[in-house]
Amino acid sequence: MGHQVIIFDFSVIRGLWETRVKKNKERQRKEKERLEKSALERIKQEWTLILECRKKGIPQSKYLKNGFVDTSEKNLDTSGKNPQLKKIHALSDEVNKERNKFIFQLSGEQWTELPDSLKEQTYLKEWHVNNTLIQTIPAYIALFQDLRVLELSKNQIHHLPVEIGCLKNLKVLNVSFNNLKSVPPELGDCENLEKLDLSGNMEITDLPFELSNLKQVTVVDVSANKFHSIPICVLRMSNLQCLDISNNNLKDLPEDIDRLDQLETLLLQKNKLTYLPRALVNMPKLSLLVVSGDDLVEVPTAICESTTGLKFVSLKNSPVETIVCEDTEEIIETEREREQVEKEFMKAYIEDLKERESTPSYTTKVLLSLQL
Repeated sequence: MGHQVIIFDFSVIRGLWETRVKKNKERQRKEKERLEKSALERIKQEWTLILECRKKGIPQSKYLKNGFVDTSEKNLDTSGKNPQLKKIHALSDEVNKERNKFIFQLSGEQWTELPDSLKEQTYLKEWHVNNTLIQTIPAYIALFQDLRVLELSKNQIHHLPVEIGCLKNLKVLNVSFNNLKSVPPELGDCENLEKLDLSGNMEITDLPFELSNLKQVTVVDVSANKFHSIPICVLRMSNLQCLDISNNNLKDLPEDIDRLDQLETLLLQKNKLTYLPRALVNMPKLSLLVVSGDDLVEVPTAICESTTGLKFVSLKNSPVETIVCEDTEEIIETEREREQVEKEFMKAYIEDLKERESTPSYTTKVLLSLQL
């Protein structure tokens, strides 16, 4: 039996959620204090020490005295004097160092461009560049044929180079919260791409048809942009499991949306939808559908009564007062920051919703009004 969850005031729900988190943290703090004062904490310390000593090969005679555990740190310090153990730790450190040398990380507003030395590290498998003032990705990225993850969120990037299509082994591309207005058609050549995140760029209106070639993609996030419809290329991504196209300018959904027969999660909130097509009922794996219900005048009954176990969440957003400022850039930054916060909140809310195993098959509509 399907069920419908209706929320009439998003800001109220957020307030309730934050109160619930605070209470939970307070309970955890008190429980931690209680445990620290109890014998259980002492036992936990002893067992932790025993496990650590066993892992390091320290004999029982070193940490047991008359049947009681000696929790002093000197027992662990002696392990460093054991040549064999020292060799094992050195080997472990060497493995970690070997793994990390394939990962490039860069963060901080002091960076306005990528370092020149990067072009010589073509063996890298992952780039993690976040929260910088970097505006462009150089063409020499084509040399990084082993690149698997390209994580470039929260920078100032205004376009992607066409050379990105040369990354045949790329699996994850995250260019969220940048200044992109379009995506190069060559991205469709990244045939092994599995996750595409273009959220929070605020200006993207469409995706090139060439992205239809991305048959391995399972997650697409284009939220917080200016799409007027679901791109045709997305409808041809046959393995797509999660589509987030919330906070755009959608007025309707394509009648053939059911061609996405592997889709499990569809996030449509903060759009301008007035109706939902019946084709949604024909999507066998769709388990979570989130929309903004303010403008909806027609919802197929079968969506709420579906036998597929679909969770249908209709968010009723409160009117938001718009403040007009002369500084346009300040407005854009404010919108982006707000969108980031809302995105994190929705992610937590949806994860919680997914984890609920038993939800009523009906919901009583209750209008909540609260002055915050």
